Amino acid sequence: MSTIPFSQPRIDQKVIDEVVDTLKSGWVNNGPKTKLFENKITEYCNCKSTLCVSSATAGLELVLRWFGVEKGDEVILPAYTYCATAHTIVHCGATPVFVDVNKDDFNISLKHIEKAITKKTKVIMPVDFAGFPCDYNEINKIVKSDNFKSLFIPLSEIQKKLGRILVLADAAHAFGAEYFGKKAGALTDVTVFSFHTVKNIITVEGGAICFNLPEPFNNEELYTYFKVFSLHGQSRDAFQKSQNSNWKYDVVNAGYKANMTDILASFGLAELSRYKNDTLIKRKEIFDKYSRAFSQYEWAEIPTYKTGNKVSSFHIYPLRINGINENKRDEIIQKIFEKEVCVNVHFQPVPILSYYKEKHDIKNFPISFDNYAREISLPVYYDLTDDQIDKVIKVIIESVEELI
Repeated sequence: MSTIPFSQPRIDQKVIDEVVDTLKSGWVNNGPKTKLFENKITEYCNCKSTLCVSSATAGLELVLRWFGVEKGDEVILPAYTYCATAHTIVHCGATPVFVDVNKDDFNISLKHIEKAITKKTKVIMPVDFAGFPCDYNEINKIVKSDNFKSLFIPLSEIQKKLGRILVLADAAHAFGAEYFGKKAGALTDVTVFSFHTVKNIITVEGGAICFNLPEPFNNEELYTYFKVFSLHGQSRDAFQKSQNSNWKYDVVNAGYKANMTDILASFGLAELSRYKNDTLIKRKEIFDKYSRAFSQYEWAEIPTYKTGNKVSSFHIYPLRINGINENKRDEIIQKIFEKEVCVNVHFQPVPILSYYKEKHDIKNFPISFDNYAREISLPVYYDLTDDQIDKVIKVIIESVEELI
C-alpha cells in the first residue's frame, strides 16, 4: 500500500465543474463568484458581513491596521499557534504578548489573558486550535468589563468608537465550529478564517473576514471599506470598471493587495454547498474512530473536540502521548513515517522559533511546550478510506508501543 498522506484536498467533479463554469464565464478575477461566496459565508455563519481575502494572514493584518495597531501597542495571543498569527502583529510594528494555553484543549488561557492586559493592550487574538472554539463568552466579558475598559487608552478614532480592546479571532481552523449554538464567525467582534489547501474548506489560497462589530459600527459599511482597503485603496474594482464603460476610479487610501479571485471562490462555493451535510459528518466520523481506538490505551490522551457547549470543526486530530518528551515524540514520528503513514505536529509554539526566542522564553509557557512535546497530528480528510484509517490506527499503536 502506498504512503498515506497527512492531508489531501477534495477535488472531485463538483469542484471541477464549478471552476470550469468560472473559466467559461470570461471572468476569473474578483467578481460575482467571490461576492456570492461572501454572501454564502455570511448566511452560513450568521455574521453581519463577510469579505473574502487572499489569505487568513492578510485578513488578520488588514483588521489590525484598520484598528490602528502600531508601534507601542500590545496584542495578546496564545504562545501555541502558527507563526502567522504573531507575524501580523510584528508587521504592524506592535508587540506580540504571548500567554500560555489550557492543558485540555490547547486554547488560550483566560487567567493568563487577564494577567497580560496593560494600558498598551489594543487587541486580543484568540486562536481556535484544531477547530475547537475558545471561551468567547468569557473573553468578551473581560474586554467589556469596567475594570479593563478603564485601562484602555484609545489612540485612533476607530478605537475611540469601540471604547475597549478589540477581540479578533484567529479561526483559521474553525469554519463550522459551534459555541453555545452559534457558529464560528459570529462569536466576537471580528473573525478570520483560512481556506488554505489543508483546511476543511479550500480555495487553494484564501481566507475570509467576518464582521460582527457592535453599534455604532455599520458592518455593511465596514465590508465596503475593507473591500477598497484590500484592493490598493482603489474605489472601483476591475469588475466594476468593466461595466458600462465605468473605467474611472479614485484611490482613497494606501491600501493593500489582498483580494480573492473568482477562480478561488469557485472552489469554496463547491465545498460550502456540501459542508454541513457531508464534509463535517465525514470528518467527525474519522475523529470518533480514532478516539474509540486510542481510548483503550493508557498512553493515549484523547483530544477534546465536543463538550456540552462546544463542537469542533474537526480540523486537526491532536493525539498526545502520555509520559514522553519531545525527543521520544520525534522518534515515534520517525517510526510512523517508516511505516508509510504521514503525520504532523501542530504547532511548534512561537517562542521556540528562532525569530522570536531571543525576546521570549518558552519556559514561561510550560503548558504550551508540554502539549507540543507530546503531540502528533493524525490524517483527517474527506477521501481518507476506512482501510486507511485502520492502517493509521495500527501504525500509531505499533510505533508508540515499540518505543515507550
